[in-house]
Amino acid sequence: MNIFICSKLRGDIKRNTERAKQFSREVLMQGHIPFTPHIYFTLFLDELNEEERNQGINAGLEWLKLCDEMWVFDEEISEGMQKEIDYAIKNNIKVKEVVKKDGKIKRT
Repeated sequence: MNIFICSKLRGDIKRNTERAKQFSREVLMQGHIPFTPHIYFTLFLDELNEEERNQGINAGLEWLKLCDEMWVFDEEISEGMQKEIDYAIKNNIKVKEVVKKDGKIKRT
């Protein structure tokens, strides 16, 4: 399955990027394909530039169309995450909350 990784980037960008990489790895190790736009697009877009940030979010929504499910990895939902979640719901893409327990991800 193609899985859209929904997690925070803003705030501690370095830490949140590392977390998103780990989430992506875990999804891949479970046999799925992770789509993690906030890792990819920030390689060449400036997250701190609002126009570029919005371009990245909108490009990520295009990727979301290719996904079977969205897995939400953070309990605290950021503005960007909410936009992605709302888009998934509107387009009938399953949204699953992911909880980490014993170092493994569990979908709810």
